[in-house]
Amino acid sequence: MIPTSPYEKALKPTMYFIGVTTAKSSIMKVFPEWAKYLGLGDCVMKGMDFKSHDEPSAYREAVDFIKKDPLSLGALVTTHKLDLLKACRDQFDQLDPLAEMMHEISSISKDNSRLLGHAKDPITSGLSLEAFLPADHWKQTGAEAFIMGAGGSCIALSWHMMKPEHGANRPSKIIVSNRSEPRLNEIREFHRQLNSGIPTEYVLTPAPEMNDEVCRRLKPGSLIVNATGLGKDAPGSPLTDAVRFPQDSIVWEFNYRGDLLFLRQARARQQADRIRHIEDGWIYFIHGWTRVIAEVFHIDIPTAGPVFDELSRIAAATRQ
Repeated sequence: MIPTSPYEKALKPTMYFIGVTTAKSSIMKVFPEWAKYLGLGDCVMKGMDFKSHDEPSAYREAVDFIKKDPLSLGALVTTHKLDLLKACRDQFDQLDPLAEMMHEISSISKDNSRLLGHAKDPITSGLSLEAFLPADHWKQTGAEAFIMGAGGSCIALSWHMMKPEHGANRPSKIIVSNRSEPRLNEIREFHRQLNSGIPTEYVLTPAPEMNDEVCRRLKPGSLIVNATGLGKDAPGSPLTDAVRFPQDSIVWEFNYRGDLLFLRQARARQQADRIRHIEDGWIYFIHGWTRVIAEVFHIDIPTAGPVFDELSRIAAATRQ
């Protein structure tokens, strides 16, 4: 045993999943099949569950264990990306530029004895969005983006949409809502530093009816995103059943498992509100995990083409 650690020493190469309800994730079935296809050898995936906004000491204990245990290779971090880095920054030997910019990590890996932290969400959220968003959508429609939940996923997605290299193909406005003020203040400051030139609005929404109101005033073709974790880490939705979506809107549920109330609300309104497209979190799941697995196991996994298509097929075969 690692001294003073509550975690058991890994007996074979091990990758961890730091989340809230990790045992319910499809990755527990998908990873062994991916490992065979990718030739990763005899390795395992283990979950590490924490409460949302857990004590800093809990995160530090887990990171210390991964760093010191020889066969613990790294981890994917979800839900806790901001809190973990805030608690454990000094434990990392190197952070990539996006982790420094976003103040979060979604990937923990090792380079010999050095512990590395990466922010992969800015990359994977962009890949996932581009998989279903029509080409030149923003430029052609002048639509807005409404992201509910001001955590790490919102930071990453808004950064991607604000990138100057998109030119005129960016949202005409980005609106972020959250149930509490501190995260809104953090993302407001992050956007201020980006100085993207895109109008932004920050809405405190302790009640779901307030998000309904934002939806009602969005332009046609707007993107509405559930980045709150509601529907997966906790039951519910950031909207009420009385919500009305703008015509030709594109609705994105970041979750792919759980009660998925937000997704069911959108489907119930799809015909009446003439919603153009509804997307769940499955492609985000594929991109998110493959990027981190590539980092942890130091292998190349393409983001498109035959290998990626086969990984997607393998994952889909395990999906209930």
